[in-house]
Amino acid sequence: MESRSPVQHDVHADRTRPRGLPHAEPPTSTVTLVEGSSFCVSDFDGSMQPHRADGLFVRDTRVISTWRLTVDGAAVEPLSVIPAEPYECLFVGRAAARAGRPEPTVIVERRRFVGQGMREDLTVRNYGPEAVGLDITLAVDVDFADLFQVKEHRAIGTADVGHRHVGSDLLFWVDRGASQRGVRVSAPGAQATPHHLTFRVVVDPQDSWTTTIEVLPSLDQHEIAPVFPSDRPVESAQPAHRMRGWHDATPRIVVQNTVLSQALATSERDLGALRITDPEHPDDDVVAAGAPWFMALFGRDSLITGHMMLPFAPWLAVGTLRTLARLQGQSVNRLTDEEPGKILHEVRLGADLSLALGGDSVYYGSIDSTPLFVMLVGQALRWGVPAEELRPLRDAVERACRWILEYGDRDGDGFVEYQRGSDRGLENQGWKDSFDALVDDEGRPAVTPIALAEVQGYCYAAFLARAELAEAWGEGGAEKWRERAEQLKRRFHEAFWLEDLGFYAMALDRHKRPVRVVSSNIGHCLWTGVVDDAVARRVVERLMSPDMFTGFGVRTRSSASPVFNPASYHNGSVWPHDTVLTAAGIARYGFRDEALRIAEALLDALESFGGQLPELFCGFDRTDKPVPVPYPTSCSPQAWAAAAPFEILRLALGLEADVPRGEIRVCAPPSTIGAVSIARLPLGAARLAIEASPQGVGVDGLPAGLRVAEEPRAAAQPVGAGLSR
Repeated sequence: MESRSPVQHDVHADRTRPRGLPHAEPPTSTVTLVEGSSFCVSDFDGSMQPHRADGLFVRDTRVISTWRLTVDGAAVEPLSVIPAEPYECLFVGRAAARAGRPEPTVIVERRRFVGQGMREDLTVRNYGPEAVGLDITLAVDVDFADLFQVKEHRAIGTADVGHRHVGSDLLFWVDRGASQRGVRVSAPGAQATPHHLTFRVVVDPQDSWTTTIEVLPSLDQHEIAPVFPSDRPVESAQPAHRMRGWHDATPRIVVQNTVLSQALATSERDLGALRITDPEHPDDDVVAAGAPWFMALFGRDSLITGHMMLPFAPWLAVGTLRTLARLQGQSVNRLTDEEPGKILHEVRLGADLSLALGGDSVYYGSIDSTPLFVMLVGQALRWGVPAEELRPLRDAVERACRWILEYGDRDGDGFVEYQRGSDRGLENQGWKDSFDALVDDEGRPAVTPIALAEVQGYCYAAFLARAELAEAWGEGGAEKWRERAEQLKRRFHEAFWLEDLGFYAMALDRHKRPVRVVSSNIGHCLWTGVVDDAVARRVVERLMSPDMFTGFGVRTRSSASPVFNPASYHNGSVWPHDTVLTAAGIARYGFRDEALRIAEALLDALESFGGQLPELFCGFDRTDKPVPVPYPTSCSPQAWAAAAPFEILRLALGLEADVPRGEIRVCAPPSTIGAVSIARLPLGAARLAIEASPQGVGVDGLPAGLRVAEEPRAAAQPVGAGLSR
């Protein structure tokens, strides 16, 4: 595609270094540990309280609701939390001063490990001049609450929870029909009483005392084997082994821009922690949507994350595709919104599935997962995953395309629409799935069936991907899919374009009336290529205008809308994944400088958030609020937010691949990013080395038949004064 000219704006003299922005402090201080689908949320001192959204969660069930340590009846004063791997941290505190002493001399350290349960190594150090006698008591309780009950602060009953103490163990259990859940808290050497474990110890001066406490959940009376057994070194545990394997497999990246460098390291760690697997298919990694409340497989989230990570971890995309194909819809079920060929929305494993969407473990109410699935298979091919390795997905791709044409297009008008099968499902089924996300500028909800703009773009890209896959697999019909894509692109422009707004409608409602909202959804349309070239400039101008671009990211809804709310979930907030995909779409149409301006804005947000982007943040204008304002219940780490720094790097390098056509494209990064060095970048069976700087690019390790394409030339005319600072 022809390159468009850059917008002229001031550039900081040395943006490869942090700008000294103040940190955006979150409204709460909690500690979250994650390993696979298990996670633990506690206070800064390590305690968990049942009336808050705290606890240890295993298989979407809270298996510890109260966890409170005291020394001689007094709480431990928290001093610090020292993080390690995402599943591990060290809580450091001090006990109250001993009688007659001016200040405390007893330090309490609790090293916590989470994974299908919990292990806590407790160490007490005495820095005083004489031996201390201590009563160390741990208060424990369990409510076996479903994750949704905790997240939504619903009333939780505990009358049916049984408990007893045996020796130094506390046992809790419940039988709620569908499954039996239990947990054993084991503390060798402790005296157990109802809901309490007490150690009576003497610690000599300048000495220490250590013990280990284990939390061992059970399902249907079968205790789950501990992930961090107390009789083995932590380094030999399976999570530690998996994390080392993840670090070893991902490319080594060095970036001169220190903010991006830190963010990439943080994101690599977070994505490694968010990986979950099916025990029956341990080689197929997928990424859970986010901690703490979405530690489960989500079709849309995992697919978009896989897409952004394709250049750096293609095996993550392949594992996601294989897993989703195994769970692809087989029949029509209006409760779960399942249909033949449809890709799921989410998987839940809680004790009370009646609380899950659709009332079952797998829910399919996502209008976009299915075309995104086909898109990702096509992109995997482009990034060098061999056609033969993708061939086992052929039937799943075919069923997904059939779903788009038959079930997805509910009324035969050529567009894919959604409407839930019952009130047990999501009312809105795009990525903006909150109840008020689809309202027009008068505040009127759109009436289903609804055809979302970006979903038509996903379908357009899916049809093109299907054509490329047909050619790679030696099948006929590629031209038919390309013709179908071009027809959809023409019809999309005719039906969604709003000439008076110079923008596309967010959606069409049941009556095919445009939902007249200027929204970030159209950034995804640029990303997929469904936007008509003739209006691309106007679309980019509006996305970069002050009512959409905050200076830290792109708003979900224009601030000119009467419904705009910068602190809402979907009606004016900024989502990093949404913003970076918009930037990728802008770059796709040749507006590289505008795309990099958005990327730089996200880097400033990254600096303010300490190198870890949250799921979303508030959409206040940067001129009014000089730091991004956190959204109160935002997930962190969150999968597609964690992948965003990798997409920023890809944009900075203009990195593209089309292995079937023998081409890879790499551009010189801007001075704001500085020099970039990537070692062992996977591309098919090869591992590339890229050295790039504003002065030029070098690529080593290219396999035979691949060439580096030249950087596209810039056009002569500027986009427009409205885009400049």
